[in-house]
Amino acid sequence: MRKADTTIKYVEPYSAAYDAGLEEGDKLVTINGREFRDILEYRYLTAEYEVTLEVLKKNGDTEIITVENDYEDLGIEFADGLIDDAQSCTNKCIFCFIDQLPKGMRETVYFKDDDTRLSFLQGNYVTLTNLASDEIDRLIEMRVSPINVSVHATEPELRCKMLNNRFAGNCYDIMKRFAANGIVMNCQIVLCPEINDGEHLKKTLYDLAALYPNVNSVSVVPVGLTRYRDGLYPLKPFTPETSAETIEFVGKIQDEFLKKYGTRLVYLSDEFYADAGIEIPPAEEYEDFPQIENGVGLIASMREEFESALKLVPKKTRSRRVSVATGEIAYGFITELARKIENECEGVTVNVYPIKNNFFGGGVTVSGLVCGGDIIEQLRGRIDTDELLIPHSMLRDDDNIFLDDVTTEDVEKALNVKITPVLNDGYEFIEKVLNEELEF
Repeated sequence: MRKADTTIKYVEPYSAAYDAGLEEGDKLVTINGREFRDILEYRYLTAEYEVTLEVLKKNGDTEIITVENDYEDLGIEFADGLIDDAQSCTNKCIFCFIDQLPKGMRETVYFKDDDTRLSFLQGNYVTLTNLASDEIDRLIEMRVSPINVSVHATEPELRCKMLNNRFAGNCYDIMKRFAANGIVMNCQIVLCPEINDGEHLKKTLYDLAALYPNVNSVSVVPVGLTRYRDGLYPLKPFTPETSAETIEFVGKIQDEFLKKYGTRLVYLSDEFYADAGIEIPPAEEYEDFPQIENGVGLIASMREEFESALKLVPKKTRSRRVSVATGEIAYGFITELARKIENECEGVTVNVYPIKNNFFGGGVTVSGLVCGGDIIEQLRGRIDTDELLIPHSMLRDDDNIFLDDVTTEDVEKALNVKITPVLNDGYEFIEKVLNEELEF
């Protein structure tokens, strides 16, 4: 294990650290007399009104500094965000999406993180298979919560099979231990037809519900299959029929949980409804949208926001033509919103284009995996507007790069059109379509 890099990269002006004289290039040695190994311990140890820091100044001097921080963050960013290497995945899941990526993409795309710290800090889902007993104790001591867990199955033998890891079977035992110590968990199930569905899924959902309220929510998402599966475990895709069966099956369990716990607890991703041709449930059925970052309830949330925003649009004649590129799964929904805008706003035209995912192939239809090359190939010579809106989720992080390393500038040049990313937000969608801000 490498020694933690506690070099300070940035100090927020006028923060507690700034007022105490900490500077870029200084290193934290101890906090309240204790060494710390990562960002979680740093946050845990500094969560006091008065914090004593041993600092190795960039000039080589050592200083002891006492900081009063009013229980807020000190205002420090480290050269390494985690202050430690990210933990990589030790599984070989039969459904792993990264194993289905084509060769030649950027190296960082192939990194499989399975780091509980990133689960807490960034919302990543982790399998808990690389947690030693002392690390579990450490997470409990620091009350790290919430943790997002990729469960898939609670039956030990089945989970070992799905994760291709003989240590994967103790996940539920770890979760029970977390729950007993007050740690909240959000859970994910990647559903694979004839593997962990049916009675296996029922047992998993009942087991997780037994840990409520510490299990706060459960999402069920369909396995994603690309065309790059040579040599991988043979998996079946969902069909409209099996998607509809899953909706009915989980719906009965949701009703049961709602009566027993006062919450549906489990939520299906939007793909199931789109694949089955069944209307997305209304926003209230997603309760407080606990799994929206996992693609669950995106359409319901955006529709609710859109309907509210549409009431704020001033009645006037405009001259505005705009295009929208989206994934196949969202095409019908986005087209519905586009027609409503056209009906309410005289002089506005919105052209919506579904982009077939040739890059990944298979059954990949979500907007977030659409690549720039496919947009160029399918829309070249078809765009007759000055602006093309795309979902922000198509781009990597805060970058302007699609998953195939094509940039928004590449698309703009090839199509001779301005590219505007739009968040999954009904208000922002209307504002970008009209090119005007709504007044609340």
